[in-house]
Amino acid sequence: MNPQEQLLALKPEKEFFIGIDSDGCAFDTMEIKQKECFCPNFIKYFRMQPVSKYARETWEFVNLYSTNRGCNRFLAVNETLRLLAIRPEMKARNFTVPSAAPLIEWTKKETKLGNPALKKYAAEINDPFITQTLEWSLKVNEDIEKMVFGITPFPFVKECLEKIKSIADVMVVSQTPFEALKREWEENRIDNYLRMIAGQEHGTKSEHLKYAARGKYPDDKILMIGDANGDLKAAKSNGVLFFPVNPGKEEESWEKLYNEGLDRFFGRRYKGAYEEELIKEFETYLPEHPHWK
Repeated sequence: MNPQEQLLALKPEKEFFIGIDSDGCAFDTMEIKQKECFCPNFIKYFRMQPVSKYARETWEFVNLYSTNRGCNRFLAVNETLRLLAIRPEMKARNFTVPSAAPLIEWTKKETKLGNPALKKYAAEINDPFITQTLEWSLKVNEDIEKMVFGITPFPFVKECLEKIKSIADVMVVSQTPFEALKREWEENRIDNYLRMIAGQEHGTKSEHLKYAARGKYPDDKILMIGDANGDLKAAKSNGVLFFPVNPGKEEESWEKLYNEGLDRFFGRRYKGAYEEELIKEFETYLPEHPHWK
């Protein structure tokens, strides 16, 4: 059974459905992964040593502090290289930013943006940049496995899962590789709350919701919980509800979900002014453009 078929095969057992993003949403793993695993390897594998200061600043903006927060790693490479290429510091240092054209082409036509699909593509086209990107991505996974452990969920995550478990089917909706998600949820012994874990190998977050939930539950009985603009887009592209975990205010967000958000959702009093106000506040947290533009 392929990943899409796994999502389609998921049958409702409860009245409601809740999708939960993992990195930076349920777990405080965004900073350590991006700053200690992704970015150092980005500088190393894409030969950014002469401009490492700006490469780091740009990578962290894209992946942590902008509306692109939480995007797929390969889309992050595309966007980081695009922003670096127009920074005046590159010209001042006579540094040529590598072209991501082969990767951009692949990400436009492929929805399962993970290492298995990239490995297949690399074998097909034998392009040095694609090979380089695959090597980078594999090393990132290796470093995450070695470094990222012992990180517990944000406060009130488990309390929310306890409140949810008898009423809603719960699925992880993430662009993190499946094995890392499985390891982190199992390590904290909260995987038993889940019907399924959907990672980058299962397609986009929008596809996760579309195939696992859309049409199987009423739209106002489907809720996506996330900390990034991509989570909001995934929810709205499917016409379902969204609860934001605000970056930097994660504990307060989960406490609010526990104390009032879930009751409103299960009571069919979530859609409308309440959700709109939450999204309005959420959109103030992450800028679209960097300060240097």
